Formats: sequence, structure tokens, C-alpha cells
Amino acid sequence: MKMAPRCIECLISRVAFECRLCIKDESRIRAIAEECRALLHASHAQESAAPVIASCVHARAYELLGCPDPYLALKQQSNEQARAVCRSVSPTLKTFRDFVLASVIANTFDYGVQSHQVTDDFLRYFHERYRQGLFIDDSERMHHLAASGGHVVYFTDNAGEIVFDALLIRHLRSLGAEVTLAVKGAPILNDATLQDALEFGLDRIATHLTTTGSGRIGIDLDSAPPDLLDSIGRATLIIAKGMANYESLTEYEGLPPIAYCMAVKCETIAENVGAPLGSMVAMLDTAP
Repeated sequence: MKMAPRCIECLISRVAFECRLCIKDESRIRAIAEECRALLHASHAQESAAPVIASCVHARAYELLGCPDPYLALKQQSNEQARAVCRSVSPTLKTFRDFVLASVIANTFDYGVQSHQVTDDFLRYFHERYRQGLFIDDSERMHHLAASGGHVVYFTDNAGEIVFDALLIRHLRSLGAEVTLAVKGAPILNDATLQDALEFGLDRIATHLTTTGSGRIGIDLDSAPPDLLDSIGRATLIIAKGMANYESLTEYEGLPPIAYCMAVKCETIAENVGAPLGSMVAMLDTAP
């Protein structure tokens, strides 16, 4: 998926957001944002996929900040908040759809997105969104592809969210599916990393734990590690969490069926998937 013109200001606002997580000097924040804007315009001219451009911009911001993980404290906070809510709601989750819905609700842990606000009360938010359900609900078809000997490749998105991913992965394993779990290979935004996965024991829950091979936003299959590519080649279903993974994987052809599971947090994605801004989707794409 290519970057829309409206994405430029959203990306620059996110750069400013992460700068303020590290420094207080507004003149320096403006300078970093403007340098990133110049890089963004140069990259945009190449018509690369949106996550490729965004990765370059954020990498430059991190370099200028001298900080390899601006979101570290927010990720730890998200993990703790999600862990507390998970203890409360997990006994109520019974069906495959329940676990899919819960994991999509947790996709709210996404900081700095211009048209999205992370809730201060995740427990109340969870119950409200659970009652509303999925706007696009292909969970039954997902279940068919995953169960009874299926092989699922599961791409995570955010810290905090990964707590609920763990519940869905455990349920997938109970259905007889093998699950290859891929997290980020290095910190980028508030995405879940290997450290987050190990903290919640996902190395013991998933059949195989690996990384995407880098700290790039979304997924770059051209630089993915061999074990991940092998798993994709054997997959009966890919579950891709979040908007950046959607933006990445829609650039590729010939992949197994992909279930895009996400909260719709921007107008560009809303228009692209045909769902209202703020809605939740578990949308299966079976195109060859």
C-alpha cells in the first residue's frame, strides 16, 4: 500500500510525538521534524510502500535523537495495563471469535497516531468494544484455515497487545494448529519485540518464535530470515495484526490467505478496507 498525501502530516506528527518522549527542547524537536519531512518528501517520490518510507523517517529521527527506543517506557506501561485487564477478562473468552476479537481490541495500544487516542481505562474500553464486536468478521473462515493441522504465521503489532495475542495463540494451539510467531527484530515505535514475547512466555506457547529480521515498520519479506520465509511457504493462514502489516503485505502477491486483524485508526486505511474509522476488523484475504 502506497502512502497517501494525508499520511505525510500524520507521520511527521508521530516523529514530533516520539521526540517529546525523549527531549523537551521544542526548537530541536521542530528541527528534527523538518529534517524528517525533507527525507519523507524525497522518499515519497520513489513511490515505495508506506511502511518502507515510514521506517526510513523514524530511523533518522532515532538517529538524531540519539535514542534507540523512545517508546520503551510506554511499552512497559502498555504491557502492565494489558496484563491486568487480561487477568480480568480472559476467563470470559471461550470461542475462536472471542479470542480474535479480544486481540483486535488490544490493537488500541498504538501511540502517536494522529487520529487515534490510546485509552486511559483499558478495562472499560475492552468491555465497550467487545459489545460492539467486529465490523468485518471473517473469524469463522479463519478458524477453518487454522484448525486441525493448520500452520499459522502470526505477525504481531504492539506491546501490550501481545498479551492478548498470547491468548489467541494458545487457543490456536489447542485447535491443533502449529503457530510461527514473528515479532520485531529491533525496537521501532511501540511494536512488540523479542523481549516482550519472552516476557510473556510466548516462546513456550508458540510452536516457533522468530523475528521479522529487522526493526522496520511492517514486514519486509525481502529481508526476512530464512526460518520465517520457510514458515510462510508452509502456512495455511497468516494472521497480520495492525495497519502497518496490512500496508506491507498488500504489496505482495502469491502469499497464503491473510487475515488482517486491526483497529481502523486512520481515514486512509478506513477507505482502503471499506470500514468506518474506529471500527475493528478481522478481514480474510484469500487472493492468490
